[in-house]
This record gives sequence, C-alpha cells and structure tokens, in this order.
Amino acid sequence: MGTLRDILAAGIEIAVLWFAIYVLLRFVRATRGSGFVRGLLILFVFFAVVLRLAIELFGLQRLEFVYGGSLSTLVIVAAILFQPELRRGIARLGEHPLVQRFSGSSPTETVGEVGRAVAWLSQNRLGALLAFEREDSLETYVEGGVVLDARVDRLLLESIFQRTSPLHDGAVVLRRERVAAAACLFPLSDNPELSKSLGTRHRAALGLTEETDAVAVVVSEESGAISLAVRGKLEPVEGARDLEGELRRAILGRRRRVEARVVPAPVS
Repeated sequence: MGTLRDILAAGIEIAVLWFAIYVLLRFVRATRGSGFVRGLLILFVFFAVVLRLAIELFGLQRLEFVYGGSLSTLVIVAAILFQPELRRGIARLGEHPLVQRFSGSSPTETVGEVGRAVAWLSQNRLGALLAFEREDSLETYVEGGVVLDARVDRLLLESIFQRTSPLHDGAVVLRRERVAAAACLFPLSDNPELSKSLGTRHRAALGLTEETDAVAVVVSEESGAISLAVRGKLEPVEGARDLEGELRRAILGRRRRVEARVVPAPVS
C-alpha cells in the first residue's frame, strides 16, 4: 500500500512539475519581443533550481534558511518587475484553445465575420491586410500598432480600412476571437523571385508569413482581388466563401498547411 501511495505521489509531483514547466515555456514564448526579460527569467529559474539541488545534495542548512527566506521576496520582486510580461502571459494562457473550448467561444464565427468584411472591402476596392496569429506570437507587431483588444466584428474591420480612417495604413492582427491591434507594420519580403508588380501589402503579408506561421489576408486596392498568404506563399481567392473555407482549414487546424503558389498581384 505504501509503495502504491509513493508511486501515486511521484506521479502527481511529475504532473505538477510538467505543467509548471509547460506554462513557463509558453510564457517565455509569448514574451519573445523582449530578449532581456526572457533571458533574465530563465536565469532566475535556473539559479533557483540549481541552488535547491545543491542544498538537497549537500545538506547546506544555513543556505537553506537563507534560500527559504529570500525566495518569497524574490518572487514578489519578479512579479513587480515583470508585471507587463506576466499580464500578457496570463492573457495568452486564457486564449489557449482548451480554455477557449470551455468558455464557449467560436472561431467559426470569427472566420465568418472576417469573410464578410473582406468581401465588402473587395467589392468597394478598399485595400486591407489582416493577419491571423497561430502558434507563433505576433506580440511584437501588436505592441508596435494601436492596441484595440476588441471583439471581431465586420463593421469594425470595414471601418478600420476606410480611406478616411487613421488606422487604414498598416495591418490588423487577429488573435483568435479578438482584434488585437490595428495599424501594425509587418516586415516586407525581400525574396528576389517575387514579381515586381506586387504591392506593399502583398510583400508585407509574405514577409510576415515567411518569419511566422501566421495566415494573412490581402485585399488589393487597385482591383479588389483577395489573396491568402501562408508560409511565404501567396494564392488568389475567388470570393468570400472560398476565403472562409481556406481560413477554416488553416486557422481551425483542419489541415496542417495550405499549399499555395506564388502569383502576380496588382499593386495595392
């Protein structure tokens, strides 16, 4: 009985440690925009673990007394210093697909709202660039834009890309069921094989998808043509219905990647 209890206790400890390490790694990944914060956090955790192992192995009682008394203080100091990063990390944890599933949110509704907005923008030949965040964090680009954190709504997206809107220059970052930010700037692709006819929006969509696993939607201002960028490739989309189908497969994980071919696009 004692052996079974020991095995159960060890299993619980391993599960708790695994979950703590998983949360820590997710948090570090979400704060990749700050190398200093990430490095300092990893150094702090590494130092705490190594010191604890040294205390356990060599029975350093005095050091254990200092360690126990200072650890809580260091945790409080770290929470104060890393307050913005902790807030973003907790927000990212709340946006995990498992949490979203229990909260009853519907990514399908988001894709539908985006599809209807893009169809209207295309019909009125209003240039637009939208990026869906997937596994790779787009927090760096969100911080560089105008943070909105609003529910995805077609009217909001349509108003952002109106020519008279101060936010129409730049891109919108969509983080699951929220409009994270507008007027975001993405890196332009420097692929020498790209057609010279590609406009800034198309090059920004390709540049972002070359560096991250994001999915980008582009509406050409000249022709109203809709394009989808995935993994550094660009493909045309015939209409809102086809766009919604492609987005569902890419965003909702119904296929692991979208095969696309690079095609010339009008200057946006």
